[in-house]
Amino acid sequence: MRGKRRLVAVAGAPASGKSTLAEVLAGADASFCMVPMDGFHLDNGVLRDRDLLHRKGAPETFDVAGLRHLVTRLAQEDEVIYPGFDRRLDRAIAGSGVVGPAIETVILEGNYLLLDRPGWRDLAALWDLSIRLDVPAEVLETRLMQRWLDHGYSPQDAARKVHQNDMLNANTVIADALPADITLTPDDVQQR
Repeated sequence: MRGKRRLVAVAGAPASGKSTLAEVLAGADASFCMVPMDGFHLDNGVLRDRDLLHRKGAPETFDVAGLRHLVTRLAQEDEVIYPGFDRRLDRAIAGSGVVGPAIETVILEGNYLLLDRPGWRDLAALWDLSIRLDVPAEVLETRLMQRWLDHGYSPQDAARKVHQNDMLNANTVIADALPADITLTPDDVQQR
């Protein structure tokens, strides 16, 4: 451990299973918890002003400096308050999560935790362990399509979201990836 807590990054493309894996890992012990990076989405008003709302979820639509500050605090401070994200409202919610002094391991999950781009690559030095989920593009597309259909989108609107945003983000995660300590495929996860 580099600080007071062990920090584990779970990274991968949208719909790769990051949240599911992070929840399983966090549930393995009472001294573990999960913190998603989604609380660092920029507000829709900011994205609209920057003409980025249509690309929400891309690396440039997050507050990476704020995320890095949180990760540093998680390693050093006894209690840390962090922002969450409400999918129904499609917005970050300030101060909605707490990591208390009894937590020894924080599982952070997000698309870009192992991204080799300015600002993002600085996070890699903070992880005690990094895990990447490597899922084929056709599996991601199927999962993403189902996600948007489940959220009430028409097949046409769901396909538009998948192909004009989500898969672009997935390609970024895959193309600009830093090495991970552990890389898991869907077959690895199913065998466990």
